[in-house]
Amino acid sequence: MPKVVDHQARRIQVADAVQKLVTEEGLDRVTVARTAATAGFSVGHVQHYFPTKDEMLLFTHERVVQKILDRVSTLGERATRRRLPIRDVVVEGLSEWLPADPRRRSAHRVVLAFLGRTVDNPRLARSHAETGRLIRSMLATAVHNGKECGEVPADTDPDLAALELHCLTEGLALQLGADPDITASQASAESRAALGLVTARVRAVFSGRCRQYG
Repeated sequence: MPKVVDHQARRIQVADAVQKLVTEEGLDRVTVARTAATAGFSVGHVQHYFPTKDEMLLFTHERVVQKILDRVSTLGERATRRRLPIRDVVVEGLSEWLPADPRRRSAHRVVLAFLGRTVDNPRLARSHAETGRLIRSMLATAVHNGKECGEVPADTDPDLAALELHCLTEGLALQLGADPDITASQASAESRAALGLVTARVRAVFSGRCRQYG
């Protein structure tokens, strides 16, 4: 029987190789040949799935974002089971976008590399814009639900609050992730400060007590 090839699994292997190279050496060091060697594939194999560097980066970015969104979804499900306030879920979810540890710094390096390529590539720019809209939509839903249960004041604009929280988190992430000379201890201290700012702003929006959980 002919061997069955899981094409999506192969594409993910290539994306993981791209992420490893971006994290350790930067986007400029990512080539088809180096990606192939890191993934354990031939150059032709990689080119079969991704004819260009930007296509590799697009798929890698989508995979990184999806993994973050999956973790955020898991946090939400766990919080629901534990009957936690919505504001706690929002803080935990937003913290996933801050480069506060090696896993999240690796993801942020990909996001940062991807952002730089969006200037000259409309396809990448559209993907970046769609990700932003999705994040703000999720935040707006959380604010709306907070209004329903009493955590958020009734006169709060969900879309405006979502935009504020998204911009704050994204701006902090860019500042934390853009310094190539920052030490591990400095990064840790700045990450704690950034999370403190995000937490304070979320609590300002979700300033009430949820009636559902008593």
